[in-house]
Amino acid sequence: MCGICGILLADQKAMCASQLLESLHFLQHRGQDAAGIVTCGPRGRLYQCKGNGMIRDVFNEQRLLGLIGNMGVGHLRYPTAGSSANSEAQPFYVNSPYGIILSHNGNLINAPALKRYLDQDAHRHINTDSDSELLLNVFASELEKTNKVRVNEEDIFTALAGVFRECRGAFACVGMLAGFGLIGFRDANGIRPLVVGERVNVDGSVDQLMASESVVLKALGCQKWTDLLPGQAVIIPKGTMKPIIRQVAPMLSYTPDIFEYVYFARPDTVIDGISVYRSRLAMGDKLAANIVKRFGGIENLKKEVDVVVPVPDTSRNAALQLSFTLGLIYREGFVKNRYVGRTFIMPDQQARRSSVRTKLNAMELEFRGRNVLIVDDSIVRGTTSKEIVQMAREAGAKNVYVASCAPPIRHNHIYGIDLADTKELVAYSRTEAEIAAAIGADDVIYQTLPDLIAACAEENHNIKEFEVGVFTGEYVTGVENGYLEHLEEIRFQNARLKKLEKRTNSIGFDVNGDGEGKAEVDIGLYNTGDYR
Repeated sequence: MCGICGILLADQKAMCASQLLESLHFLQHRGQDAAGIVTCGPRGRLYQCKGNGMIRDVFNEQRLLGLIGNMGVGHLRYPTAGSSANSEAQPFYVNSPYGIILSHNGNLINAPALKRYLDQDAHRHINTDSDSELLLNVFASELEKTNKVRVNEEDIFTALAGVFRECRGAFACVGMLAGFGLIGFRDANGIRPLVVGERVNVDGSVDQLMASESVVLKALGCQKWTDLLPGQAVIIPKGTMKPIIRQVAPMLSYTPDIFEYVYFARPDTVIDGISVYRSRLAMGDKLAANIVKRFGGIENLKKEVDVVVPVPDTSRNAALQLSFTLGLIYREGFVKNRYVGRTFIMPDQQARRSSVRTKLNAMELEFRGRNVLIVDDSIVRGTTSKEIVQMAREAGAKNVYVASCAPPIRHNHIYGIDLADTKELVAYSRTEAEIAAAIGADDVIYQTLPDLIAACAEENHNIKEFEVGVFTGEYVTGVENGYLEHLEEIRFQNARLKKLEKRTNSIGFDVNGDGEGKAEVDIGLYNTGDYR
């Protein structure tokens, strides 16, 4: 799962880099592994700054000043298939044909086949293990078939139709054709989100924006926006500044990834007409009913549970609604250190484990002598949950119950959330009683899958289904033969590269010569010609 954004300003002399940076700040929760921005200036010249780390690690004032142009795209990487090398920081770029920039959110499930196709048939060199680079090169290969000096909107839509034909999996993309305009497209099942909006300026001119989440567009002053539907693409030429939205592939289904609502998206975001905040309130209501059943009635529950405590931040909305529905006291028992990243998206198990206690501190005042119901959005590996339960007991809790807003996660996530090797999932081949024992809790209560789906579907009755393969093992796209084994091999390689990178980084090279660390900065990538 990654964060993507794009901006095309009406004022051709304006600089969009600061607004792209602001957009990325609103999406930092979607990826903390790498960040990047590429802008397009006069005569189609491209300017790039990208590297490993969070936004604050990669960008500074000096680097922003080097990002020239009124059009650009940004990316935040969450570690998915591939390594965490600097070479895999996005946006990606190919100079031929026409100079293409692409930011990708998702995973392709036919990556091995695509790599063979690009090597043997399209004769395009692939430099990384990232399937995002594969997608970019498939697009470039399709666009190259036009064999024209300059392409138009019809050529680009035709090439995108070829991308949908060749690529299987989840993809929401924001791209840029140097000197021409912005491009966006969304996979034919709508697994990954993408919104497109416009902002009317005081002089009546209109800026165009795209992002993974609606909160970005609202924060940057857009008056209206819309979700791209599954199989749709949008092209915004610099010349006309008018978005052209077209169905370039048949809509196979309308199945957003339910994990966006459970965990990943900000609560103030609306995805496909569904408020993330309200969906989490509904999760709390439905989980409350399940908890009452587990305890044999509301009276028994109130004898056994004294207080409801959320695991900050994602579960707060659901926990508050759950406590209200059950008539139980709600308390903030864990204090969060806001300067530590989300442990869920840290790229290795050791980092997650050591980070939990740095990230959270249990207040003895709220735990001492009490029976506590801890509410979390989900339980993945159990690493965080085990530490949290232990912290509650150390703070004096008598009994510790854990409630999860999501059902047991027993399968791989194949569309861009690197949960874990299946066997590392705490729910893998375990009953709920065995899961409780594994994390040290007195009991674990899970949301049921029908209740979770109902909670998310309440606000948009046009969406009947969601991508829920992590719970069922049945994926909306199906799974290519050997793909799960391919993911495990990539994870193994990634772990080895991580160890090598730690040894290399400890030397402390300053690749830019500016005393600022390891962000890769390239200025003026390629002069691709003038589309004006």
